[in-house]
Parts: sequence; structure tokens; C-alpha cells
Amino acid sequence: MQADTGQTLKPAIRPELPMPLWEFVGMIAAMMALNALAIDTMLPALHDIAQSYTLEAANDQQLVIFAYVLGFGAPQLVFGPISDSVGRKKIVLGCIAFYTITGFACMAATSFSMLLIIRFLQGIAASGIRVIAVSVVRDLMGGRAMARLMSLVMTVFMVVPILAPSLGQGIMLFAPWQWTFGVLGIAGILMMVWITLRLPETLPAEDRPPLNLGGSFRAYKQVLTTRVTFGYMCASGVIFGALFSYVASSEQVFRDVFDKADTFVLWFAGIAGALSVANFMNSRIVERIGMRRVSHTVLLGFIVLAGVNTIAMIQFGEHLVIFYPLFALTFACFGLIGANFSALAMEPLGKIAGTGSAAYGFMTTTVASFFGWMVASRFDGSVVPILEGYVGLGLGCLAIVLVTEKGRLFGSRDDPEYEA
Repeated sequence: MQADTGQTLKPAIRPELPMPLWEFVGMIAAMMALNALAIDTMLPALHDIAQSYTLEAANDQQLVIFAYVLGFGAPQLVFGPISDSVGRKKIVLGCIAFYTITGFACMAATSFSMLLIIRFLQGIAASGIRVIAVSVVRDLMGGRAMARLMSLVMTVFMVVPILAPSLGQGIMLFAPWQWTFGVLGIAGILMMVWITLRLPETLPAEDRPPLNLGGSFRAYKQVLTTRVTFGYMCASGVIFGALFSYVASSEQVFRDVFDKADTFVLWFAGIAGALSVANFMNSRIVERIGMRRVSHTVLLGFIVLAGVNTIAMIQFGEHLVIFYPLFALTFACFGLIGANFSALAMEPLGKIAGTGSAAYGFMTTTVASFFGWMVASRFDGSVVPILEGYVGLGLGCLAIVLVTEKGRLFGSRDDPEYEA
């Protein structure tokens, strides 16, 4: 594959922001957090949902997560070109409105199948929100500046996975499990008001290509034939499978393996906290060290940590005091991989940021959820099969990065003078 352009990449495109930095970071994080809220809030309710619908197989409760993620993935491929042609704001407001409606609709589901269908539709709505969130950032900046801002966004964003399970558990103290979905509708209403009042259109009319199948095909062809973009999209699609498998199986792991059902939200929050700290660390070092050096080093660390944890569980037994610190460090690696892989993939794309964001989102959701399901479905009352899956995903990701970088790791080719 060859890059679509030989133009020199710049560290930033349009560095001005339409609002104070703190508000912009908060708004983008909140847009992305609607997705995390739709996944994490109902984690404490999964066991109750399974009992309410009398599910026969324990692992079927994971479908509440995977049905949503399945809907979240492929529609991004449609939302990307549309947002490149008609602008960002109208699309995101429409998607949030649909997200709000489906949140309340989940509360009225009379069967597990109906719940899964509505969750699938909610994932479609969230997919458009995610595409616009990343596209807005890319409209305004690129390169290491984008990686730094996305790290700040992810630092704030990770507050949601920390708090969402506690929110869900708190709701269940006073209301039935259906309200873990109702809170999504409330969040959607608040987000619509904020965006309507404060977010201008970030894609100028003169930068919008016409919306047609030929133009969309050419845009996706550009994405798929840009070596760096396609390579880091694929690498992200593999490594994010570990994240999805953890989210889907976490309640079972802490309940069935470590007998911590009552304090699950605290253990889950600890992992999310480690991710948040790592994202903040990335925002402080990436502009100085570089996206490749940081992400490649940490990817190796992810593989080693998952491998050590696997060996420890086999040799010493499944003890939380051993498992949890190693597991938290393993997932902290995502804070130093995700934002950098995303920025590396998006950097060469410029005016087709919506299309690029859509393709990247598809890889990190639909493809990643497939790998995540493969790992999570291996849960058999032991954490060993899941940890083995993480090692495999890490090695697969490393292989793709090596192909993308032509065998060279830790390079400085993300410097402003580097040509795609």
C-alpha cells in the first residue's frame, strides 16, 4: 500500500478552538462518554437482567453489551461520509436525539430479544456521535497536538467508566434495573442542550466534498490505501478486543472467580482509574517523546504484563492480590496506546476526517467486539483463558504494527517533517 499523498504533515491544522479549552475537552469527552455510559451503567444489572428474562446460559447476559456494540460499528461507515458532506452539528444532534429515544425504549422491552434489538438501534445512534466527536477534533488540529488533546479528552472521559457502574448500582437501590437504561435518555437530553447552545459547525462549507457514492468510494479508498492509516486502524481493531472482552466479562470475573459481587463497582472503578491516569500521563509526554515511541513501548508492556499474569494465575492460583495489580497495569497500557494509535491513523486524512473517523471507529468497535467476544466467551470460571486471549491479541497487534512500520519500532517518523 502506498500513501495517498506526499505532502508534508503538519502538527496542527487549525489550532483555534470555538470555546475555552477546558469546555471543549469536556464537551468532546461527554459526547464520547454517552457510549461508555450505555455500556458501563448496566454492568451491575446484568445478573438481574438475566434473571428477569430467565436466561438459561449465564454468558448470554454478555449479549446486552455485544448487541449494542454490534450496532455501534458498521453504521459509522455511513455517518463518516455524510458528516464530511453536510457538516457535523446536524448529524450529531440527530444521533443524540435517537440515542435518547432508545434509552427510554429499553425500559419498556417486554422480552430479552426486544431488549437486544433496541440496544442494537441505540448502538447505531451512538456510532454517529462517536464519529462526530473525533471528526470535530480533527477539523481543528492534527499530529501530536491532536494526540495530546485526545489524551486530555480520554482523561476526562474515563471518569464515566469509574462512576457509571456505581451509578447503575445506586439506581438499583431505589429503582428497578430498567432505570439503568432510563438514565441514558436523561443524559442524551442534557447533551443536546449543551451542543445546541455552545458548539458551532467546525467543517467549513468550502471544505465539504459532495455526497455521492463515487466520492464516498474514493474517500474510503484513500483511507484504505494510506499505509499508516490502515495499519493503525487494523492494529487498534485487534488490541481493543481486549478492552471489550474485559467489559463484557468483568462482572462474572469479580463475582464468580473472586467472590466480589458486592464490591464489583469499586474494583471496576480501579481499572478505569488506572486508564485515566495513563491517559493524563500521555497528554504530558506525547508531544515531547512522540506517538510511536510511547505507543510501541507500551504495547510491548501490555504483552509482557498479560503474559506474567497468566503464568502467575497458573503457578500460584487465582488470588486477587496477585491478579488485580497486574491487571490494572495491563489496562493502563490502553491509556498510552489508544489516543496515539488514533492520532497516527487520522493524521494523513485532513478534509476526509469524517470518513477516516468512521473507518477507524468500525475497526475499534465491530472488529474489536468480534475479537472481544471470542475472548470473553471462553470464560469458564477461570481468568486464565481470558488472560491467554489478551496475550494473543497483543501479539497480533504487534505483528500488524511491525508490518505497518516496515519492521521499525520506536521511530520518530511522526515528527512534522515525516511524510506519509
